[in-house]
Amino acid sequence: EFMQASWDIEEVQAKGIQHLASFVKDKSAFPYLLTCTEVITLAMGTHIDSLDLQVEGCTLLLEILRQALEQGVMMALDESVASCLLHTVRKHSENEEFLSMLCTLLMMVSASEVAAENLRKVGIIPDLLSILRRFLRNYKICFSCCAVLWSLAVSEDNADQAVLLEGALPVTSAVLQEHLQSGAVAESACSALWALALQGCLTDSDYEPTAALLLDALRMNPERAVLVKNGCLALASLVRLSEIAALAILLDSKGSGIELIKEEHRLHLGEPGVAEALCLLMNEMVQYDEVMLDMRSQKVEKLLSEIKLQFPFS
Repeated sequence: EFMQASWDIEEVQAKGIQHLASFVKDKSAFPYLLTCTEVITLAMGTHIDSLDLQVEGCTLLLEILRQALEQGVMMALDESVASCLLHTVRKHSENEEFLSMLCTLLMMVSASEVAAENLRKVGIIPDLLSILRRFLRNYKICFSCCAVLWSLAVSEDNADQAVLLEGALPVTSAVLQEHLQSGAVAESACSALWALALQGCLTDSDYEPTAALLLDALRMNPERAVLVKNGCLALASLVRLSEIAALAILLDSKGSGIELIKEEHRLHLGEPGVAEALCLLMNEMVQYDEVMLDMRSQKVEKLLSEIKLQFPFS
């Protein structure tokens, strides 16, 4: 009430945020702090020029969201809050250190479908792409932004979405190329590429280089089960769209994609999610006669029989 009575006084908002932050370590205060997220965000939006207030507000929101996720509480922030966060992103788009924190906040917020929808409505996607272009080498920013892109792009298909995502493929591919050896970022970028493939954001000239890039990600991070799963699902989406992608997997210049699939299966024998993704990819590939003949010659039936024996009830 104290903060809401004096929106225009920056010092009041700063003191209010600092006082709320003092309750963070008190577990019994958590349910009350949850009700303050809108007040904190609106204070940030009202005093957008004050970087100190932005940093303190963002730090507090991150801590509240972290506790919420730990306790399985999903926070569905409304459109006005999403709009405030977007204005903050735009106002401080050159401040790499603060953006890194803010993008982490956006990633945590976008875990909620309602919040993701509201971020999409206020038009945050072009801003995310712009941030990725500008800070391509920043590990934390790339990880967070690709995760947000995944959350926003994976929603139900609609025409507006495809327009909003225009230009997302080259940026996301550049992130994956830049961070191929950084497992967490590569994993996040593979998920974003999967979402872009599902949304039909690729053209004929994109299938081969995107498939090759995804295969590179699998080769460089073979031990990461989630990356392998999402990378295979992204490849399956590409193959569903075009035979070019299937041939790119078979004829990749760095080695047979089929051998890579076999190797990934051996590495993740106990992972049903990986096995399912591999099966989905192979199921898409056998829709093309020429590809199926090649897969037979590479004894894929033996691999499928092994998976079937391993997961007889799945």
